[in-house]
Amino acid sequence: MKKMRITGTCIVSICLLMTACSKPAAEEGTTPVQLDDKVSAAAGIAAINSSFSENWNSYTHGNQYTQAQAAADFGNVSGWNASRTMISNGNLRVTLLPNALSGAGGLISNTDISDGSEYQLSFTIRFHSAFDWSRGGKVGFGFLIGEGNTGGDPGTDGNGGSLRLMWYNNNGRIYFHPYVYHRDQAGQYGDNFGVSYPSSGSLSKGTTYSVTMYAKSNTGSSTNGRARIIINGTTVLDRAMRWTTNDAQRLIRNMSFHTFRGGSQSYWMSPTEGYIYYDDLVVTKLQ
Repeated sequence: MKKMRITGTCIVSICLLMTACSKPAAEEGTTPVQLDDKVSAAAGIAAINSSFSENWNSYTHGNQYTQAQAAADFGNVSGWNASRTMISNGNLRVTLLPNALSGAGGLISNTDISDGSEYQLSFTIRFHSAFDWSRGGKVGFGFLIGEGNTGGDPGTDGNGGSLRLMWYNNNGRIYFHPYVYHRDQAGQYGDNFGVSYPSSGSLSKGTTYSVTMYAKSNTGSSTNGRARIIINGTTVLDRAMRWTTNDAQRLIRNMSFHTFRGGSQSYWMSPTEGYIYYDDLVVTKLQ
């Protein structure tokens, strides 16, 4: 698969051509080695992208994925922690540290994308075969609207919201569920709207899941925005949304890449190091 990236503020629609070849499912726990030197001289220059894709095929197995490389591929990236990333057979592996939560044990990074009212992204995710589910955590790519409310700062003031994904361990049943901050959320933390994937049974370690996240801004105080999550072809969430009530904060401004355990209480921790693998990221500005 050929890597492509389209920059600028124009409206772009990208179609990702998938091949029939699958990548090796190696799940090694090797220590990152020397840095890849493929980054161009312009890699560290902040850019704001509207649509782009990355599959990490062109990077060297076993190397860290650096801040400069992430900036070259995504644009204006903040919060990157290369010590917790590694290229693994054409996948991006994120490490979760033992006995640590949130940014202290994982990765909380945001990318400044071209402001828009409608975006879609897709990616694949796989949990290492020895992954400890613990209580759960935030995973994958998502969108931040307006002020991008997260972290127990509810969007009830109408100035921002976020569309993200969690994995969750509910008495031994492991599943994905939405984690959404918005104007009408009932509590301090993100809404899951009572839906999950799978709807029964559990996620499996070592299995690749395909995720699509779609967000559309609302206007004024109307509930004419939208949130949609599709996993392995199953629509998990598709509902009208009032993200904001302040038109100055209505646009989608950042792509989130959050991978960490938690929650804030100690029972979200794990005593073991964990690995989560990502691939085939495609981000498309639709409006």
